[in-house]
Amino acid sequence: MNKFIGHLSTIVRHRHKVIRHCARAGILYRGLLHDLSKYSPIEFWAGVKYFSGDKSPNVGERIDKGYSEAWLHHQGRNKHHFEFWVDYSNVTHKREPIKMPLKYVKEMFCDRVAASKIYQGENYTDAHPLKYFLAAKQTRIIHPETSELIEKLLTMLANEGEDAVFEYIKNLKEY
Repeated sequence: MNKFIGHLSTIVRHRHKVIRHCARAGILYRGLLHDLSKYSPIEFWAGVKYFSGDKSPNVGERIDKGYSEAWLHHQGRNKHHFEFWVDYSNVTHKREPIKMPLKYVKEMFCDRVAASKIYQGENYTDAHPLKYFLAAKQTRIIHPETSELIEKLLTMLANEGEDAVFEYIKNLKEY
């Protein structure tokens, strides 16, 4: 029962932080729709089974099975994940990253900051989301312009703080 409550509490707290961040970013509707798939049976029950409290349950599922069925389900239904934006190119005939629409990049930023706050707890700093992003930069399959923008936003967060970056995001029209 502790894993059930722990997982449910984590996803609810995360989602509420994303909603607040999306409101500050001027995309409240994206926050209200954020991560609803986490309540689907395939994602929710895997989350309960692999709940640890300090990292995504998808990590535990990958260790156990060699892949995360919950993550595959999640990334295929939530457009704020850059992994959603990979498709076969008619030119290269290979899977290639697609530039994400701005509203989903804004939501991705809100998601990353909220996740860092949830998993880091009292150890959270505004530099943590950037550090996490940069750690896997070389292996990520993401459109270069999308990567550049999210890194810019995370750097702005680390250097200038939440107020400055949310004001910037709210007024951002194109990239």
